[in-house]
Amino acid sequence: MLSHIRMMIFHETLINWYLQNKRELPWRRTKDPYLVWLSEIILQQTRVDQGMSYYLKFSEAFPKVNDLANANEPTILKMWQGLGYYSRARNLHYTAKYVTNELNGKFPNNHKDLLKLKGVGDYTASAIASFCFDQACAVVDGNVYRVLARYFGIHTPVNSTSGIRNFKKLAESLIDKDRSGTYNQAIMDFGALQCKPSNPDCYQCPLNSSCIALEKKWVKMLPVKIKKPKVRNRFFNYIVFVSEDGKTILEQRIGKGIWQGLYQFPLIETKEKVTLNQLLEIEEFQKIVPKESHITLFNHEDIIHKLSHQHLNTQFWIVKSRSLERINIHWIDIQKFAVPVLISNFLAQFNAKSH
Repeated sequence: MLSHIRMMIFHETLINWYLQNKRELPWRRTKDPYLVWLSEIILQQTRVDQGMSYYLKFSEAFPKVNDLANANEPTILKMWQGLGYYSRARNLHYTAKYVTNELNGKFPNNHKDLLKLKGVGDYTASAIASFCFDQACAVVDGNVYRVLARYFGIHTPVNSTSGIRNFKKLAESLIDKDRSGTYNQAIMDFGALQCKPSNPDCYQCPLNSSCIALEKKWVKMLPVKIKKPKVRNRFFNYIVFVSEDGKTILEQRIGKGIWQGLYQFPLIETKEKVTLNQLLEIEEFQKIVPKESHITLFNHEDIIHKLSHQHLNTQFWIVKSRSLERINIHWIDIQKFAVPVLISNFLAQFNAKSH
């Protein structure tokens, strides 16, 4: 059981540090739950410096929740392009429509009801409840896990069932109930700026006199995480058609896999890297590529696109032919479609070489 004095020292020190060192972020200037929710969804799995431009873009295009609800999904996916984890964008749209149509445009004002929204977990519900409605709900994200594990010398894996439960319980016991929003922002900023993952400046830390990890030289080994599952290697072959009249073929990804709803060039997935001669032998390739086509490999080194549990070893095959029988689009219209960042990066390189 933590002593009351130790708890007071902890959150008082964090809040004092925060008031002097906090990051100036646009979503901190409002208590509008829509804008706070928007920022939190964008910042899931995303660094603040990367997510900032997306937040500004979305909040300007859709200043109210009903504006986002009335947008079409392709527009939202296109604006989301480059952020990854596209289920967040689809959940964003779904929840905006739900709040607009079922809740009369008003977000729930408590943690329990916020959890009912699609795409909102404990962390996001706690953030909105504390920042917008002053509820004493502790946020627990990667920064918070790190600060708590180091300061209190906890070796329980943060991504284990018991770890998630125990760290949440500890975080709830530490929160300043009168300044819950400020405290939550403080501990998150402290983890991001002071108690960093690598090379934290412990000797300039205001908590260094009572930090167990510093005392016992555990800083580098905490927090503890269970090792991730083995990464799966996949081999993608994109067939990039270029006709004489400047047309190509894009297909929409369906199913529940990665990049659902986004557009891509026709894809042939193989068990290993293939040569042109091996590609020519694949029945699927023979069905879609005219025999008189001129085929070249755009990238002689595999482009490896890394996702959380899989690496996509990718080759782009340029297929030039007179005309295309299948449904096709003008090359200049590709920019209108939401595509994975892997395709977007290829297009930038291909267009640069073509001009």
